[in-house]
Amino acid sequence: MLTFWASLWLRFRGKLMSNTMIKKMPKYESYKDSCEQWIGDIPAHWEVYRLKSAVYECSNGIWGSDPNGRDEIVVLRVADFDDHKLKISDEKLTYRSIPAKERQGRLLKNGDLLIEKSGGGDKTLVGRVVLFDKQYPAVTSNFVAKMTPKEWVISGFLKYVFSALYNNGVNYLSIKQTTGIQNLDASSYLNEKFCIPQKEEQYEIAKFLDNKTTQINEAIAIKQKQIELLKERKQIIIQQAVTQGLNPDATMKYSGVDWIGAIPGHWIVKRAKYLLDEINERSETGLEELLSVSHMTGVTPRSEKNVTMFMAEDYTGSKLCHSGDLVINIMWAWMGALGVSDRTGIVSPSYGVFREQREGTFVPKYLEMLLKSTKYVEYYNKVSTGLHSSRLRFYGHMLFDMALGFPPYEEQTQIVEYISRECSKVDEAITVQAEQVSKLKEYKTTLINSAVTGKIKVTELA
Repeated sequence: MLTFWASLWLRFRGKLMSNTMIKKMPKYESYKDSCEQWIGDIPAHWEVYRLKSAVYECSNGIWGSDPNGRDEIVVLRVADFDDHKLKISDEKLTYRSIPAKERQGRLLKNGDLLIEKSGGGDKTLVGRVVLFDKQYPAVTSNFVAKMTPKEWVISGFLKYVFSALYNNGVNYLSIKQTTGIQNLDASSYLNEKFCIPQKEEQYEIAKFLDNKTTQINEAIAIKQKQIELLKERKQIIIQQAVTQGLNPDATMKYSGVDWIGAIPGHWIVKRAKYLLDEINERSETGLEELLSVSHMTGVTPRSEKNVTMFMAEDYTGSKLCHSGDLVINIMWAWMGALGVSDRTGIVSPSYGVFREQREGTFVPKYLEMLLKSTKYVEYYNKVSTGLHSSRLRFYGHMLFDMALGFPPYEEQTQIVEYISRECSKVDEAITVQAEQVSKLKEYKTTLINSAVTGKIKVTELA
């Protein structure tokens, strides 16, 4: 498996390769100082303009009201931004009711640019821009504004300009944040400067980048598909081992439980109430580590998660779990939110804590993987109760009514070791593919930046 330093080197090497490839591309005959530090030198015949001279003013959007069969129109949201293609995605369009009078000045035209004015997040700053290249009537939501390029600027070129601005953090200085929501001061942002060539050259650059970024996006999509297939392979390895064992020639028997199906002949089938007890132990000091449970990571320290669950000034009397205890998130068990803890800690009162009745019945990691396998998660979905799918609850008595099919302790150990060994190989392959995706994304960013700032002469590459 790749170490941290090996991974870091791969990322560094990828950046070096991107820069090396760019350096080998044709350059313009002469350059001049742009007087903008992050842009650097630009071709001598290019000029620097403020962004506001390239677009008409930002027009804010509107949200309208719930669809009522009249005045319905597509309202484009930030969720419709395709950041890879720098365009709008049509996959999940939203329709709202907006009277014709309120659409005035807001209707989009093919070639308009849409800018995210509010939103953002911890890892994604507000200020992304995409191109609207559609023919259907649409407006933007109140978190998105439209910008119409002026006649002397090509929108296909300008979308890459804004991509370069965003990737270089130029939008950062125009962001204001209140109550967790980032807001972009559009007037401030459009006062920033950028270099823009003549229209014919804009067209050549846009055409070049459209072609190259499409190729890169296709390569990224292939790599990401390979990653998904590897993840599926990993799940198959786990599912088969924990529910069928390691011997493909083992004599099988009917478990007696329809949803469990056939299991190796020497495996045991028992209801959970004969294997586990529910524990309601409480903290005397409230000083133990706070723990969280999710379907992705099982039981983990809350300090490693971006959550604000069961916040309190004093945790004295809070529910405890110990190393080896099974902890189930009652509200999210239907998604597989459970795990066996490897430490003592405080858990949410909405979690169930269970401990094996007889020590040595389960290898902790085996029990966790078994209870997270597809058949068992499907069972939680079937028996959980609630008014809505997102409000289903899986209580202790439901667990106790459930049967488990499992091998002797020694075989569980072998299964866990096998899964660890095989999944490590898959994880290493995933890491390699992910590093390649990262390098492709870095190259695309560098290519866009180099083309729109004139560091390469694309007319000689077409």
